[in-house]
Amino acid sequence: MLFPLNDKESTPLLFSPKGGGRLDPSTNNNVANDGPQRRKASTQQQQQQQHYFGGKFDPPKPQHPQTPSTGSTTSWRHKRLEKLAGATPFVRKMFNSYSKIRENLKPYTRPSLDHERKDEKKYYEDNYNDLSWKCSFGTRHDDGIWANHGDSPGLIMACLVWLMIVYGGFTVTLLAKNNSLPSFVSITYCTICALALASHAKTAFTDPGSIPPNAVPNEEYVSKQQIIKYCNVCQTYKPPKCHHCRICDRCISGMDHHCPWMNNCIGTGNMKHFLLFLVYVWVASAYGLILFGINYFLCNSEDCVFPYGLVALVRLMTVLCIGAVLFTSNMITSVFWGIMTGMGTIDRMKKQEANTFEESDEPPVPWTDVFGIGSYFTWLLPIDPLFDDYDRVMGYATVDRLEREKDTIL
Repeated sequence: MLFPLNDKESTPLLFSPKGGGRLDPSTNNNVANDGPQRRKASTQQQQQQQHYFGGKFDPPKPQHPQTPSTGSTTSWRHKRLEKLAGATPFVRKMFNSYSKIRENLKPYTRPSLDHERKDEKKYYEDNYNDLSWKCSFGTRHDDGIWANHGDSPGLIMACLVWLMIVYGGFTVTLLAKNNSLPSFVSITYCTICALALASHAKTAFTDPGSIPPNAVPNEEYVSKQQIIKYCNVCQTYKPPKCHHCRICDRCISGMDHHCPWMNNCIGTGNMKHFLLFLVYVWVASAYGLILFGINYFLCNSEDCVFPYGLVALVRLMTVLCIGAVLFTSNMITSVFWGIMTGMGTIDRMKKQEANTFEESDEPPVPWTDVFGIGSYFTWLLPIDPLFDDYDRVMGYATVDRLEREKDTIL
């Protein structure tokens, strides 16, 4: 097992099929000397280490009677024809025809039986809510509502976002009330602002992917024998692409960065809501700039002139829209780059600092791991996504969920 070097956040976590145990990161342990002795287990124990709970809950493998192979007979015939190929032209022609037929033959694939189809990988929907039911706000594991109330600057910046969006909707509504803009224009703009506010609220009050105390590596990660990390601060298992946030005081799965405008971390759990917020703010700001530009350059009558009292509001809103378009364009580009390259902002900065950015070969993040497997119209709504494999997307499993999976499949 490989151990990470110069990693202040993590220490290795030794995982065993009977439950896993944490190793004190001291120099007195004899992991290197004890490792070869553990590898001298029997063949059955080595096979059980590839699954959780010692392989007790794995379905039995089907056993089929083996049919005798006919490869030796075919090989003998082929050699015999090769020997007779130079005898007569007729035999040579027959041998060439036989060789072409042999090359075009496809291997026979036996259809799967009914009891083999039962052994295929099963998926089920886990509707059990294992979150805390306490009516408390915070970022701890036992808090019922996720909210980062310990960061005062983050609270102020999140309130400023709401104030600017509400200000834009209020200004456009006043313009429509004074017949300076059509009513449907105001309704469309206010609808976009409402979606942006809903996305902001979902981003701020959604768990970004905090690692629970009973988290364990999933089966796929253990089978690859990757480096298993352990957080000294949270005292929990640390999945890949996971980082410890000092503001939220939790380890976040798939953490991209901590956004003060959201007053929350951006991780796997709320990446969809954050991306929707950026898109809706960009659309609302661009929509407002287009409306004001058309009014400024193409207005030729007194009916489309803004009232004198609202001109100051329009000017301030124009400045806010320009800044919002520039800021959200930069953030949308960064988020899309992270999805396509499979590296978040923190991982990208660490690789650039270590000059290993060109050596990275992370696969891109599938869009279903961000927006879920629901219908495409649900991608545009700030609702929680439904993942096809929650453990794979989040990078960890829990003992309680594995117990429920055992009861469901068996």
